Amino acid sequence: MRARALVLAGVIFPLAMTQTVAEERDTPLGQLEYESNCAVCHGVDGAGAGPYAELLTPPVPDLTAIQENNGGVFPFERVYEVIDGRQEVKAHGPRDMPIWGDRYDKDAVELGTMGEYAGDREAYLRARILALISHLFSLQKK
Repeated sequence: MRARALVLAGVIFPLAMTQTVAEERDTPLGQLEYESNCAVCHGVDGAGAGPYAELLTPPVPDLTAIQENNGGVFPFERVYEVIDGRQEVKAHGPRDMPIWGDRYDKDAVELGTMGEYAGDREAYLRARILALISHLFSLQKK
């Protein structure tokens, strides 16, 4: 129970900080993340028809059906692990998608883009991933 509370605290705090950053922009941070990193393969609408989709095998998944394909429940932890990708989850099969956790970490170091997260790279990474997950959740079929 205590471990779950710590995990939730580690999720909620960066998410709240991400919301502050997003409110300062015209476009929500999660949408910016998605358009910058995901839309080229998954399409702007998330349905899997981005400009690079036809070049990839296996086919690019329809991200608007994540919840539908999981019995009506959005699998937050699974989505987080797929995006982060820094820890291999053998049960999830091969890692075809880029490891965004590594990329975000390199961005933080090379570009010095951590802003309000200066000094806490892991919080910066979590905030970017959580913002992206929030956007993915908003794309789900209703």
